[in-house]
Amino acid sequence: MKTRINSKSVVVALISAALFISAANASDPEKKPVVITGMSMSSADYPDLRVVELGVHYMPTFYSMDFNTSEGGIVEGSVTMSHGFGVMLGINFSPHIGVQGEIDYYKATQKYKDQSVDNEVDIKYLNIPVLLSLNTSKMARLNLNAVVGPQFGINVGSDISSSGSNGSTTAVVAAKKGDIGAAYGAGLEFVLNQNRTIRFDIGYRGFYGFVDVDGDKSGENTYNVMVSANRKTHAAYARITFLF
Repeated sequence: MKTRINSKSVVVALISAALFISAANASDPEKKPVVITGMSMSSADYPDLRVVELGVHYMPTFYSMDFNTSEGGIVEGSVTMSHGFGVMLGINFSPHIGVQGEIDYYKATQKYKDQSVDNEVDIKYLNIPVLLSLNTSKMARLNLNAVVGPQFGINVGSDISSSGSNGSTTAVVAAKKGDIGAAYGAGLEFVLNQNRTIRFDIGYRGFYGFVDVDGDKSGENTYNVMVSANRKTHAAYARITFLF
């Protein structure tokens, strides 16, 4: 699964957001100076810092899949969007550094034509990213965050439906049960309440898989529609988080 994205546009957007946040937070009347002594960091050093963070998010995910044909060729798929959903648990070590884990679900659906046969492939994934989070400040009204870390994928179901026949061979979806890769992204958080414990977060999330997703087919007179390729996805997300 692969998609293309303009990296220059992402960089320009992040730089613009960082400049905007710096200007907004500089005028924050409630912002308090932070003094760090030594190398130790704890919630006691930051009395207003909320250590635990819980969130739920909607994640439209963009991808494309290529497929093997019954005659040994390859059909290139078009970029398609799926509706993903997930939950997040984060731990903030300081206003600027934290970790977060997520459980995200999405179903990749792609339609393609093989000769006179119309096929529709569905693959469902649970993605479990474990991410390092870097922030301009979790205590500010606006926060720009960047995340990076490993992501583990679990294939929770795959199937194909076809209208028509290619003769004596039958198309099957043989995909690996799991994969691993790198997740990365950035987002912009807005405070929604006076205590700064409820935030709205919007941003971008990418994934690059390290292993091929195609598995071994089973059964005679069958062929695997999955090509030998790694997963690559791009997603937007909108998230509500609660800090404790």
